[in-house]
Amino acid sequence: MKRRTVLVAMAAAPLGAMLPLPAFAQKPIVLGFAQVGAESEWRTANTQSIKSSAQEAGIDLKFSDAQQKQENQIKAIRSYIAQKVDVIAFSPVVETGWDTVLVEAKNAKIPVVLTDRAISSKDDTLYVTFIGSDFTEEGRKAGRWLVEKEKGNAGPINIVELQGTVGSAPAIDRKKGFEEIIKSDPKFKIIRSQTGDFTRAKGKEVMEAFLKAEGKKINVLYAHNDDMAIGAIQAIEEAGMKPGKDIIIISVDGVKGAFEAMMAGKLNVSVECSPLLGPQLMSVVKDIKAGKSVPKRIVTQEGIFPMEVAAKEFPNRKY
Repeated sequence: MKRRTVLVAMAAAPLGAMLPLPAFAQKPIVLGFAQVGAESEWRTANTQSIKSSAQEAGIDLKFSDAQQKQENQIKAIRSYIAQKVDVIAFSPVVETGWDTVLVEAKNAKIPVVLTDRAISSKDDTLYVTFIGSDFTEEGRKAGRWLVEKEKGNAGPINIVELQGTVGSAPAIDRKKGFEEIIKSDPKFKIIRSQTGDFTRAKGKEVMEAFLKAEGKKINVLYAHNDDMAIGAIQAIEEAGMKPGKDIIIISVDGVKGAFEAMMAGKLNVSVECSPLLGPQLMSVVKDIKAGKSVPKRIVTQEGIFPMEVAAKEFPNRKY
């Protein structure tokens, strides 16, 4: 009888030892994110959205700032591969030159997500999905707004363009979409076009050069983002002209600074490009880790805000 009791006790011991296991916390998903930099109000909001969303989702975020240099982003991605993170996400500085490092990620079996900006590659198996805006459509929205505004004007309408970072997806696509709309009417003419690198300081500097070269011939400024438009507004005022009146100003992003400029009557319209991609990104990262299939392209829903609605919309702005 005694021997039987001992056997039962021995059998029970391993079961008892196994009981606490479910109480152990599951290892968090590790996400490596390589950000472009902090070149604008938009980018700052984008970074905040990613950091806060990762925290809320319980995702361990490894974050790097590339200071707008592709080589820094490639270095960061290689570092994430070495650290064996679960997922790599990044917002590419430019469209080309990513294949080598992304093949390395693929060989390491680390899925890659593109956010905000696309890449140009013949191999679309190098990334799982691209979350972000339709930049070409943003350019079209800007063009349609201008065509509608100048409907009764016989022209000519001389446009200067402040482009984003050379080779970046938003710069390429916003230009393409805008030109697609205005080309149907010969009264619209882009007389100067130069990069302002998406920064306020460069936007001001390039606009100063445009004003020196073209002066009062300029009717419209099309800026690929709000920060460059805000820099250009300073240049226009310093040249003794009235932004929003003497020169119509169209920009893209819809940041708070643009709404303030619209409420002051200095910016005519801002096409929305939402930086709040964090929640979508974390949701996709969890789906990928769970082995679920995700769409190859996830488009952000966005609007367009002319100055007439700025005061009403301003309290709703989160960035």
